[in-house]
Amino acid sequence: MNISTSMRRATAPLALTAAVLLTASACGGSDAGSGGDGDELSGTIKVDGSSTVAPLSTAAAQLFQQQNSGVKVTVGTSGTGGGFEKFCAGETDISDASRAIEDDEKAACDKKGIKFEEFQVANDGLSVVVSKDNDWAECLTVAQLKKIWEPGSKVNNWNQIDPKFPSQKLELFGAGTDSGTFDYFTEAINGEEGKSRTDYSPSEDDNVTVQGVSGSKGGMGYFGLSYYEENKDKLKVLKVDGGDGCVAPDKKTVQDGSYKPLSRPLFIYPKASSLDKKEVTAFVEFYVENNADIASKAQFVPLNSEQEAELKKDLQTLKEQHKS
Repeated sequence: MNISTSMRRATAPLALTAAVLLTASACGGSDAGSGGDGDELSGTIKVDGSSTVAPLSTAAAQLFQQQNSGVKVTVGTSGTGGGFEKFCAGETDISDASRAIEDDEKAACDKKGIKFEEFQVANDGLSVVVSKDNDWAECLTVAQLKKIWEPGSKVNNWNQIDPKFPSQKLELFGAGTDSGTFDYFTEAINGEEGKSRTDYSPSEDDNVTVQGVSGSKGGMGYFGLSYYEENKDKLKVLKVDGGDGCVAPDKKTVQDGSYKPLSRPLFIYPKASSLDKKEVTAFVEFYVENNADIASKAQFVPLNSEQEAELKKDLQTLKEQHKS
C-alpha cells in the first residue's frame, strides 16, 4: 500500500446518522477511538488540499471528534496543488486531493524526506452548471465544451456554442490553477492538463463559483458533484455527451463510468511520519473504514465493490504497519 504508485480505485456510498456510525464503530468497525474512552486520544491533526474533498474530510472529522473529543482536526482548502505544496514542506499531516499526486509533487516530497500513503475514499463527477434562468441549454458535447474552454477561445456568447441558443453573453467561472478540479477538467476536456482559456473568473473556493454562476443568466461553471447537490436550488446541471449520448452526473453514472469523461476518484494522502502518532492513525483508520457513511453524509458518490475491496486491503496493511 505504498502510495507513490499509480491511482487507486474508489468507493463511497453513505447516509448513516452519527449515532448509527458510532454504534458500528463501537461494535468493531474501526479501531479509531474504540477503546471505550474517547478522551484517550489527544492532539491536533492538520488536513489541507482539495476544496472538493474538504466537505468529505470535514464530515469525517466531525464524526471522529464525536468519539474522540481530545483530538482537534482542522481542514484547509488550498486546492490540490497548494495542499501538496504544504504537505511536501512538512506542514500538514494529511493532504486532500481530487487527483492523484503527480511526479513533480512526489519529487518535492522525496526531497524533504516526506513519505506517504494513498487512499481512494470516494468518487466524484465534475459537474457543468448554469444559471436557473438558463432555459435553452440541457446538454453539451465534449467538443462544445472544448470550444468554450480551450486556450485562446473567443467564445463569449451562447449563440456561438449553438446557433439555436439565444444571443446571451457567456460568463465563465471555474477552478483556480492550484485546484485538482482545474487539472482534471482541462485534461478531460481540452486534452492537456493545465491548458485553458484564461479570461474567466477563477477561484479555489467552489462557493465563489456557485455565487458567480447563479448570479448571471448566461453564466457557466464547473466543480464537484457535491457542490451542485448542495446548491440545486440555485443552479441547473447540464448533461454531457462524451460520445454515447447525453448523460447527467449522479451516483449511478459516476460509479459505472457512463458519465464521461468527467468522472474521477478522490484521495487522501496521510504522511508516514504522522501515522506514527496514534491520533492520526486512528483518524485515518476511522475515515477509511467508515468511508461509505462519511461519503453519504457529505453527498459524495461511494466506492464501487471493487474499489471497496481494494480500500479494505489497504486499511489492513496500514493496521499491520502501525500496530501499537
